[in-house]
Amino acid sequence: MDYVQIKRLSDIALASVLFLVFFPIGVIVAIAIKLESPGPIFVEWSDRVGKDGKVFRLLKFRSMVPNARYLQFHDPKYKQYLKEFKKNSFKIKDDPLRTKIGKFIVKYSIDETPQFINVIKGDMSLIGPRPYYPDELSDQKKKYPRSVPLIAKALSVRPGITGEWQVSGRSDVNFEKRIEMDAHYAQKLNLWYDLKILFKTPFVMLSGRGSGVS
Repeated sequence: MDYVQIKRLSDIALASVLFLVFFPIGVIVAIAIKLESPGPIFVEWSDRVGKDGKVFRLLKFRSMVPNARYLQFHDPKYKQYLKEFKKNSFKIKDDPLRTKIGKFIVKYSIDETPQFINVIKGDMSLIGPRPYYPDELSDQKKKYPRSVPLIAKALSVRPGITGEWQVSGRSDVNFEKRIEMDAHYAQKLNLWYDLKILFKTPFVMLSGRGSGVS
């Protein structure tokens, strides 16, 4: 078997086990989200760009107020917020739209655990480049024209729940550096490198480093 086949089988096996392990935590998180702010359990606006540019729905626990994505882009009250949001690569530290439970689950990456389902379905891999928003990529291509070939390289593989960017600073790393990391990963495609990233991930989750939440 080649790298792609081994990785796909490993993804299905590990994601299935991890889904069962995190399922009880997911139930508690879902209840907490509902109790704090009535609304959907999962993020409403969650289209992301996957392998070969295919758009898919990324599953993620809602960590913000209901309809936050709409407020970010369309509510005049958040005009300055939107400028900062785009300036900081579609991230804001201590986002004012973040709920209390949202701050906790984002800090420790618990909001990402529903993505084990995306992995089993084949939309994602356990390890790979960060899954980007479609409008984020369009915006960043205009801002950083030299990143276009790097973006194309990053999109040649399935995006991952964790990856080089995720274990190397997350929100502390700007777009230019992040897309370099993603393209580097897509070029490398090495099982030993995947294992190295996988073993680093729990320590990064527990530390909360680079989550954008203090």
